[in-house]
Amino acid sequence: MAEPGIQFFNRYTGEVETEVVYGEQWLRFILFNPFGKITLHTVAKRAWFSRWYGWRMSRPGSAARVRPFIEQYGIAEEEHVKAADAFTSFNDFFYRKLRPAARPVDAAADSVVFPADGRHLGFAKASAVEGVYVKGQRFDLGRLLGDDDLAEQFADGTAVFSRLCPVDYHRFHFPVAGVPGNARMINGPLYSVNPLALRDRLGILWENKRFITEIETEQVGRVLMLEIGATNVGGVHHTFVPTRSVEKGEEKGYFAFGGSATLTLFEPGRVQLAEDLLEQSAKQRELYAKVGDRMGTILS
Repeated sequence: MAEPGIQFFNRYTGEVETEVVYGEQWLRFILFNPFGKITLHTVAKRAWFSRWYGWRMSRPGSAARVRPFIEQYGIAEEEHVKAADAFTSFNDFFYRKLRPAARPVDAAADSVVFPADGRHLGFAKASAVEGVYVKGQRFDLGRLLGDDDLAEQFADGTAVFSRLCPVDYHRFHFPVAGVPGNARMINGPLYSVNPLALRDRLGILWENKRFITEIETEQVGRVLMLEIGATNVGGVHHTFVPTRSVEKGEEKGYFAFGGSATLTLFEPGRVQLAEDLLEQSAKQRELYAKVGDRMGTILS
């Protein structure tokens, strides 16, 4: 029996939609075909493969892919700072900048905002993540953070997992104002973070290469933000300056070519997540929302 399609709830249309997966045929091959699984473990998860593919997407000739990609996936070209024919490579398009008006940041003083365009799952307790993709898979926050003491502090806190597809805007932003520390890297392979892959093995989240940044804030205490690499991610690039104050919605960095994800963690009792995010997550369905939109409300 074929695996079901990936469904999500679109905050803007109010409808349940089915994701158009870039490279879906290849993804299903490496996940569900025995020969494909061999390819996954010998090639696709390897860092050199993603670096090589990222290099290909940075070659001048790859710019020819931009216009067909925009048309095939209905990407809003008017939001881009550059015109389609001005991109020097596909990667240049992939981590494109948008006009400021395209992603306004929720201005309410008591709001926290989504860090990226994408499909989001939200949990009142980080420890409740287990069972979302496949029941019985245990979520290991300690391994994910590489620090059992830190995991204990955030186990009962709020968590939001944000998954970016290749068709999405691929710059990620701060969900809160505050002072970020250095991005700490935990090395690892680069498996896909698509739900089709996570249904098979949730451990991908704490095995993949990832970066962790601690943000000190006045309103919500300490916030953790993770960027999780994935297959064909040519790189995670940080553009912020550590120890310098940042505003809510300010750019933190960008992913080069590929699907990828972020995870935002708040201390217990600090944030109430948006109703539609919690409602859809309870149904094990992702919510589509854009960077800068309200993700939750700060508790007084």
